[in-house]
Amino acid sequence: MEEIKLSARNLNLFFGNKQILKNLSIDFPKNQVTSLIGPSGCGKSTLLRSFNRMHDLSPDARIEGKLKMDEMDLYNKANSVTEIRKRIGMVFQKPNPLPKSIFENLSYALHIHNFPKAEIPGLIENALKESFLWDEVKEELKKPAVKLSGGQQQRLCIARTVVLRPEVILMDEPCSALDPISTRKIEDLILKLKKDYTIIIVTHNMQQAQRISDKVAFMYLGELIEFDSCENIFSNPKQELTKEYIGGHFG
Repeated sequence: MEEIKLSARNLNLFFGNKQILKNLSIDFPKNQVTSLIGPSGCGKSTLLRSFNRMHDLSPDARIEGKLKMDEMDLYNKANSVTEIRKRIGMVFQKPNPLPKSIFENLSYALHIHNFPKAEIPGLIENALKESFLWDEVKEELKKPAVKLSGGQQQRLCIARTVVLRPEVILMDEPCSALDPISTRKIEDLILKLKKDYTIIIVTHNMQQAQRISDKVAFMYLGELIEFDSCENIFSNPKQELTKEYIGGHFG
């Protein structure tokens, strides 16, 4: 029996009068990679961002339904947004390193969350090793992070997420701006990280979804059309719309 880490029940999300997510219910299994696929504008990133309260930053956003991690109601006002974002990390489409050194990019969040100062160098080294970046940067941790290549910057952003030891990592098209070699490194990293983290990734790359996913959710016009194992979605989809999308007929 799969252990469920994140779940949405009867989720409706509006920006102003426009409804983006429509009565969506889904369970994300612990220590698995789930890919969200579907054409642009179907609500994949909106769903992803709802789990770590990113829509709190949008004054016209309105959410109905239940979003939970384990048994915690993510939208209960008693729960700290800062704590939720520590437990549910986010990696964005475009690498967004801080205008600081490699070391400071990781230490910044640790200071905010009051990690003991003596532990910080070890935590940073471990996060860079987990992100397959340590061997490339260990001699130049004072170097500005913006001087790294695009692929290195994205792995640094992943290291910046895992340094806080979250339980869930949300990834919004993390490879879309990267070359094939960097993409392969990120995919290898995702497969390694799922031993310790639950990962949800938005991707438009069907081959990538097949390479890294345990589960795949196909979304269309704000609705969840089909959610199943990666193998079933790509070899035996139950819905005609899923079949047409993965066959390249639209999107």
